[in-house]
Amino acid sequence: MTRSYSRITRYLLYATGEIILVVIGILIALEVNNRNDARKTHDQEMVYLLKIKEDLVSNNGKLDQFINRQKEYITAAQTIIKHIEGEPITDWHAFNEQCISIYDWRRFYLDNYTFQDLIYSGNLNLISNDSLKTLLLNLDGLYQQYKAKEDHLRFDSETIIFGPAYELLDLHPSFNDHIGQKTELTERMYRDYFQDKRTKNGFLMAIIEFSTMNGMLREMKDLSEKMLRIIEQDLPQNHK
Repeated sequence: MTRSYSRITRYLLYATGEIILVVIGILIALEVNNRNDARKTHDQEMVYLLKIKEDLVSNNGKLDQFINRQKEYITAAQTIIKHIEGEPITDWHAFNEQCISIYDWRRFYLDNYTFQDLIYSGNLNLISNDSLKTLLLNLDGLYQQYKAKEDHLRFDSETIIFGPAYELLDLHPSFNDHIGQKTELTERMYRDYFQDKRTKNGFLMAIIEFSTMNGMLREMKDLSEKMLRIIEQDLPQNHK
């Protein structure tokens, strides 16, 4: 009986040891797997951070360009209003180019491919820095507001800038002058256009709209700079 009990005890001890070893092996495997998953997630995050950085650097250059361009639109509109109010035009070609610059204003497009990828792939949570995620969302929200402002400017432009020009001006001489063909532009050609209240109001509206839009672009630039500083801190040295 004692011998049988001893064998059972040894068997139980052996079985318990085997179970413990199996459990330890499973725990080690899980730990290794978790570490591999964490490393893979970290690597994915680093790839996204690098792509976001590329987008932001590209955007900063475009933002500076558009801010300066829209400053020129504002200056042009201010000069045109002075002429409408009676200041003589001494350089008709320069005046024509100022008008055309506002007629031909361009829309701004943000490089946000990486952000869109993060949103639509459901990978935004890969970005571990909550401040960076918040700034990305803020930038996208501000960009959407800016696009709505562009739509508003387009509607107003077609109504009170383009409308009077199409109705009251023969645009062919203006176009010829713009492309370098020798053309005579005179005050008589613009008299009715200047006297229409929509013309002056349209250029006043342009000053207000472009000033507001430039303020929004500066906010975007500020958000971009903040994100670049965060990314520089989060990226490993060999990824910078």
